[in-house]
Amino acid sequence: MLPTVEWQDDAIVMIDQRKLPGAEVYVKCQTASEVARAIKTMVIRGAPAIGVSAAMGLALGMKKSKATGTAKFAAEFQKTCELLASTRPTAVNLFWAIDRMRKCFAAAVQAGASVDEIKTRLESEARCIHDEDVAACRAIGRLGGELVPQKARILTHCNAGALATAGYGTALGVIRGAIEQGKQVSVFADETRPFLQGARLTAWELTHDGIDTTVITDNMAGTFMRQGMIDLVVVGADRIAANGDVANKVGTYGVAVLAKEHGIPFYVAAPSSTLDLATASGAGIPIEERPIREVTHVRSTRLTPELAKIRNPAFDVTPARYVTAIITERGVWRAPYEDSLRKAIG
Repeated sequence: MLPTVEWQDDAIVMIDQRKLPGAEVYVKCQTASEVARAIKTMVIRGAPAIGVSAAMGLALGMKKSKATGTAKFAAEFQKTCELLASTRPTAVNLFWAIDRMRKCFAAAVQAGASVDEIKTRLESEARCIHDEDVAACRAIGRLGGELVPQKARILTHCNAGALATAGYGTALGVIRGAIEQGKQVSVFADETRPFLQGARLTAWELTHDGIDTTVITDNMAGTFMRQGMIDLVVVGADRIAANGDVANKVGTYGVAVLAKEHGIPFYVAAPSSTLDLATASGAGIPIEERPIREVTHVRSTRLTPELAKIRNPAFDVTPARYVTAIITERGVWRAPYEDSLRKAIG
């Protein structure tokens, strides 16, 4: 499986997801600013991958700092944290990773570490965040795979695979986990307008692995459910509130409502770093509005009249009542989520 993001020498290297599936192009980020730009412009996307990239970008930026005194180094660290935090507002993994790096920095300072020692600790912490994400995804795959019937047709929306994480994937990790458990699985991938993460990325990942995959447009999901061709839905998440409300790629809410109407299980797969117990409900989750060009154009071709108004919310919120279970690396959690998700955090 191709790596999503890696630390190579003095650079962070990531596959440019804007170019897929047409070309496998890698972007080499040599500064924290370049990592921030890559996150903001969707070179890399997916909540866990954003968090991993931010941690690596922060460590890389501080490794290349010219500051000699701890005070100046700390001021630069704070500025770099703010830069990376400003890139994407919805994915809580971004803020979780930055907060973890802040704690690492504070512990090093408290221990009397030198600037060089702090740099080493930050790089080590970022590498740990990367490796822990891969391990979490594999655990999600094992646990989620057990929920999949022996023969299953699975619908997924957006891309919550290896490309959205440090490797293996969350929702696609469940699919991979089920297959590794010997189950016969085929996948329906919503195309996921307007950025086409399903058509471009999910389908590319799954066919790359030899997994039976059918791409459908977003407005076809209900039709296939009514025809009895979908056995379960599994999606990822960018933020999960304390009550179990789930923010994920726009269109997820509609899929969840359709699944409920047709009596189809709707599972959410995400690492525990996606849980935001400080946010009581989905009403408190900020929803990013992305550039309108993502709606008006496909590549260089304009689809809409110039005088038409455009909206482009990147995410929506699925109320907890539509969620059958939330799968994390620590277990499968069911309603009432106010109770179960507290246990999921540990």
